[in-house]
Amino acid sequence: MERTPDGRYLMIGGRRWRATDPQIPDALQTELVAELMAARRAVQSAHGDPAATARARSRVHDAKLALGERGEPWWEPPSAAGLQDRLAAAIRSLLRHRKPGSTICPSDAARVAGGADWHSTMDTAREVAGGLAAQGLIEVRQGGVRVDPAEARGPLRLARGPRWPDPDAGQGERDPLTSPSVGRIAGAARRPPATR
Repeated sequence: MERTPDGRYLMIGGRRWRATDPQIPDALQTELVAELMAARRAVQSAHGDPAATARARSRVHDAKLALGERGEPWWEPPSAAGLQDRLAAAIRSLLRHRKPGSTICPSDAARVAGGADWHSTMDTAREVAGGLAAQGLIEVRQGGVRVDPAEARGPLRLARGPRWPDPDAGQGERDPLTSPSVGRIAGAARRPPATR
């Protein structure tokens, strides 16, 4: 396996694959890679079950988007919609990886998607969390109590919400967590996709 001189791609078997965003903190990258590996195993286990395969592939997509291996290039300034998509993917992937009763901080998603300037993405991370919470997919908590992220001040925690899909219950062929609009803030502009 070789890396291109600019560090943006890996060459594997003669094919070029986008490299993971190197600015993701090591601990969070480890969690996201573990979720990606688990999602890939789920794809293999779901062989012959179209709905389960679709859900597992959605998990793969989320993890790769969070890692910067899909979506807008991590070395370019993101569009508003691109940043929101990556933040939402990071929230979903980290909550999938952690135990069902565990929580994450919005800053975890901001550190994944925001690079060295992650502090500047915190407001957007809280807004994305609010969008996911409005759909019941996550809960925003403060001091263990559910709160409105638009009104709350101070540190927040994010947990799985009442509409978080049960992986064993069967959700149809589309995972509600990975609908293109999930976590997207209304009115966000999307730029034309860059050439990969």
